[in-house]
Amino acid sequence: MIFQDHFSAQATSYALSRPHYPQPLFDYLQDLVGAQAVVWEAGCGSGQATADLATRFARVYATEPSAAALAHAPQIDRVSYANETAENTQLSDASVDLIVVAQALHWFDQPAFFAECERVLRPGGVLAVWSYQDFHPPAEIAAACCGFRDRIASYWPSQRTLVDQGYADTDWPFEAIDVPSFAMMVDWELGQLIGYLSSFSAVVRCAKQTGSDPVMAFVDQFAAQWGDAHASKRIRWPLKLHCRRRPGEH
Repeated sequence: MIFQDHFSAQATSYALSRPHYPQPLFDYLQDLVGAQAVVWEAGCGSGQATADLATRFARVYATEPSAAALAHAPQIDRVSYANETAENTQLSDASVDLIVVAQALHWFDQPAFFAECERVLRPGGVLAVWSYQDFHPPAEIAAACCGFRDRIASYWPSQRTLVDQGYADTDWPFEAIDVPSFAMMVDWELGQLIGYLSSFSAVVRCAKQTGSDPVMAFVDQFAAQWGDAHASKRIRWPLKLHCRRRPGEH
């Protein structure tokens, strides 16, 4: 498989601007497999989930094909990083208790990745995959968000459709687990939201192909609708979580 790198160009902004996942999500994963679990995080990016996994589990093996993204990942004693694809790792057979994919499954060759999961996941282990779609904006900036989204819609990579569908048509391995609902929530100033929007792969592609930054094209409209740029407003992203347990004794 050829790795399609959509994020190295904005690796710094991605690392600084992406929201953190909710702590109850990691508590839930720990309840599933126990604190002594060995975790493989596939497609870890710059470590949005890695640090929280390291606080819950004995060891984390985090893989990422983009060296630029890995350069921004936090250095933590319990975490080993590897510049590897999700489809082909150096992990030993039946060596991990939990496999985590945070907002990355749509970039993988899924049959090849799931075959790797079959190889490395122990009996009774869990595959946990989550994604988040577009954010729910405050009502004040809804109009600006609508215009901005329309501007970049045609520049999303085709894999984005899988995120919009919440991985609904995925041919999953293993047995499904009923999961609770989770959401990310932040209170951001306007500058933080602008930084987040600038980290979109569609924004980078639009700017490259048109010569015009779509975020800057809407920044005045965002500012006018936001009001005081230093005032915090609540941003929310519902998470779509899939958990599957491999049959057998854990």
